[in-house]
Amino acid sequence: MPTNDNQKSTFLKAFATPDIQLAIGLIAIIFMMIIPLHPIILDALLAVSITLGFLILLVSIYVTEPLHFSTFPTLLLIATLFRLGLNVATTRSILLDGGTGNVSNIVKSFGNFVVGGNYFVGFVIFAILVIINFVVITKGAGRVAEVGARFTLDAMPGKQMSIDADMNAGIIDREEAKHRRQKIEQEADFYGAMDGASKFVRGDAIAGIIITSINIIVGLLVGVLQHNMNFSQSAEIFTLLTVGDGLVSQIPALIISVAAGIVVTRANGDGALSNELSGQILLHPKAIYICSVLLALIALIPGLPFIPFLLLSIGCWFLGNFAKKETLRIQQEKIDANNKETNATTIDPDSIESLLQIDTLALEVGVGLIPLVDAQQDGEVLERIVSTRKQFAQDMGIIVPMIMVRDNIQLKPGEYQILLKGNPIANGTLMADYLLAMAPDDITDPIDGVSTKEPAYGLDAVWIKKSQKDEASFRGYTVVNCATVIVTHLTKVVQENAAALIGRQEVQNLVDGIKDQYPKVIEEAIGNTSTNINLGTVVKILQNLLNEGVSIKDLLTILETIADHCKNITNPDALTRYVRIALGRGIVGKYLSHEKSLVTTSLDRGVEDLLISGLHQHEDGSTSLNIDPEIAQRLLNNIADTMKRFDTRGTIPILMCGSRIRWDLKKIVNRFIPGLTVLAFDEIPSDLKTENIGIVTI
Repeated sequence: MPTNDNQKSTFLKAFATPDIQLAIGLIAIIFMMIIPLHPIILDALLAVSITLGFLILLVSIYVTEPLHFSTFPTLLLIATLFRLGLNVATTRSILLDGGTGNVSNIVKSFGNFVVGGNYFVGFVIFAILVIINFVVITKGAGRVAEVGARFTLDAMPGKQMSIDADMNAGIIDREEAKHRRQKIEQEADFYGAMDGASKFVRGDAIAGIIITSINIIVGLLVGVLQHNMNFSQSAEIFTLLTVGDGLVSQIPALIISVAAGIVVTRANGDGALSNELSGQILLHPKAIYICSVLLALIALIPGLPFIPFLLLSIGCWFLGNFAKKETLRIQQEKIDANNKETNATTIDPDSIESLLQIDTLALEVGVGLIPLVDAQQDGEVLERIVSTRKQFAQDMGIIVPMIMVRDNIQLKPGEYQILLKGNPIANGTLMADYLLAMAPDDITDPIDGVSTKEPAYGLDAVWIKKSQKDEASFRGYTVVNCATVIVTHLTKVVQENAAALIGRQEVQNLVDGIKDQYPKVIEEAIGNTSTNINLGTVVKILQNLLNEGVSIKDLLTILETIADHCKNITNPDALTRYVRIALGRGIVGKYLSHEKSLVTTSLDRGVEDLLISGLHQHEDGSTSLNIDPEIAQRLLNNIADTMKRFDTRGTIPILMCGSRIRWDLKKIVNRFIPGLTVLAFDEIPSDLKTENIGIVTI
């Protein structure tokens, strides 16, 4: 007995699952077309059909975006199939039992009460409902769904690229990016499904016309031939019941079609449709006042009903007053919210902890430059800073922290400064209402303006009026606005100080980004207890690379190289040497000439041997270069003279040397010859063509 009880319980649980219930319901709809149903059951099912229509309509009103009702296409198919099944069942009941009156009470009511017992009027109303549903609502909703599916598919590549850019820039994480991609795919699937589902409704309308026409003809024949009625009696009974049946089926169809139109035409919102409609209409009290005046004028036209238009005019006037008060209330709420936010972000003078917070990067401007950084005044600096952060993430592989932009009354009106961890590291002075024109070296026709220096690179430039822009461009000047000057300077500062922008936490975030896909690499590079490599060592290596302008976007290769050599080498400077070799193709890629070759100079063999002999290795594995000061000065002078040969080639000056001395030579050369690139021979890919245009001797 317990076994039988358990089996019974399992059986009941199986039928309690939603998928089994749905399957049984669909099968029941099919059998409803085959098995005759009692009028009481038909009444119940017709009531369910009408209820389902109202329920779908109300849900469509309250959804905030189409994807919140993503099951609508499937539900539309089921509802259409249900109505067609009811059409078959009621048709059987009318033709078999119409003469005796034993038919659905709902069908009788719609035939008698709704159309007043006049089957001709009922047929006209039925035809109008079908036309409204078929020609207007269904066709329009289907077109919207078709266009929505097409536009969504066309926009998918751009949206996905935008998501990837936001993820690379650190604006969103991997999970959020995955969620947004899924949402884009779901939108395309939804509109495509709605485009197909609208064909069901169109077919349902056509089927309703055909079924009703057949029922009227067959009903007349059944009444005359089988029940011995005259033509008038047969038409009064069977035609009236058929029209009532058509109305019962078309009213839910019309309701669901309206719901489909609401869903596909609904843009994403923050609330229910009723709230958005009322909120958006009440935002324009002037339009409501004008409507009130127009209605009052119409009421004065002779021959038109005075009272209805006058009452509507008065109603619109009161609605306009309400809308005006509501608009003022919303504006006041926004002001209060902004004040609250400002107060929340204001530093509490009694809070000592808040004074210890330092922004990693900050841009401070004088009062004269505030319009450039204020989005409400169409300032473009903030938007371009966001684009710069995204571009820097794609190029260099690090996420630049948020750059705080604020005004500083202690600065001159046209002055700005860039701060790194609270310390000013760059500044400039602009003329806010002017443009900066930078002249090429071979300019022969200078333009009138205020002479100055471009803040980022120190180039000769002039401030010109906006009216002189076309003339300056015609003379060969490069003309930029003040926002471009600030962003260019900020970008240069970020590039030069990229190493200072990453620490242990930032590197840990980068490592976590690839840990799920390459756990073994992370384990051997950082988590290996048999070596002394830790996160701090990886940070130092990445900082070494960034200090020399090397992208760390290929973090996997960097960690693979560390894992390969960390058992024998623990010094970060020495490990950086091997990492640079692994990244060689990417390092030299930006130095190639137009002929895709690398134009370089190199050290004389005797000079290189001299430098190698001066290397001193310390206990921690680091090295230093000790050479005679006079020899060092002579070497630097000869390097500077040799680098002049690159002026005629139009390429970046590059000095080649052995990998053993590259690091220490680079530190010495950078102090006296800024901008010189020092590469090691083994960093150059073997298949890359090189051209040596000079040898440095002593």
